[in-house]
Amino acid sequence: MTVHMMKDGWIGVIKGRPKVGAFAERSRRTQPQDIDAFAEMTGDRNPLHYDKALAEASVFGKLIVQGGVTSGILNAVVAEDLPGPGSVFLEVSWKFVKAVGVGELITGRVEVKDVRADKPITKLETSVRDEAGELCLTGTATVFTVPLIGG
Repeated sequence: MTVHMMKDGWIGVIKGRPKVGAFAERSRRTQPQDIDAFAEMTGDRNPLHYDKALAEASVFGKLIVQGGVTSGILNAVVAEDLPGPGSVFLEVSWKFVKAVGVGELITGRVEVKDVRADKPITKLETSVRDEAGELCLTGTATVFTVPLIGG
């Protein structure tokens, strides 16, 4: 009879193996500087982000931040909170359901749906909501967490 021991893939991960059902949230208020910083990094200078009159006359009725600014809060939640330091996205599937305006408070949330034991891979349900609690982004992400401490 052969007994196979499964390797614990979470050894050395700073915050350890997350538990299914665990969640984390972060909030921040969007600012005009977010638009400028994102445009500087990516070249995204869509007039809906800069031209107030055009944006107000559009279906959005206001200046909006780039989608990357909206989803960016999830980068912080994943890298800082859950699963935590060393975490990188392997795959994301996001649906942007409501534009986020400049000056709006947004809250990013991740919830653990599945955790592999043999590798530090976590499947997350993700969302971003505005101050009224309305969904702006919804979807899923698969995250790999690099062990950063000896183990």
